[in-house]
Amino acid sequence: MDREAIDLDAYVARTRTGPCYICAYLAGDPDYRHETVYEDDAHVAYLDRYPTLPGKVLVAPKAHIEHVVRDLDEAAYGRLMLVVRRVALAVEAVFAPERTYLLSLGSGQGNSHLHWHIAGLPPGVPYERQQYHALMTENGVLALAEEERADIAERLRRALGRRATPGT
Repeated sequence: MDREAIDLDAYVARTRTGPCYICAYLAGDPDYRHETVYEDDAHVAYLDRYPTLPGKVLVAPKAHIEHVVRDLDEAAYGRLMLVVRRVALAVEAVFAPERTYLLSLGSGQGNSHLHWHIAGLPPGVPYERQQYHALMTENGVLALAEEERADIAERLRRALGRRATPGT
């Protein structure tokens, strides 16, 4: 897949000075639109706007929670992780990755809303381009047309067996 450079300075400025992008997305702000692939009362999963791997999905609680271990009680943590697993299984069903990476990123300085990244490593990626290298936007993001994003989202929704509201 073709990659394109990302304006990292603009991205960092937006994450550090703009609104919480997940809260803005959930509120329907068109500047923070994402392709939803799963939604329930407490969680949402959506395509990464800057994917480094095909079908990269983010999962977040709808409530603005910032700390993965201390802001969730055991039951809420378990429910979130079950959604992460369910979405990861859909990514695996659609993309058949060699390995599925799961990680929670962000900080109090930017992208503070708790979210999990689900990224499937395609088979055949040379070892030196796997793991962190494969996840770093500094190495370029996939150049996907809106139609490609919509198709990926629909394939993931079908794999999940639940329809989300497209384009929200």
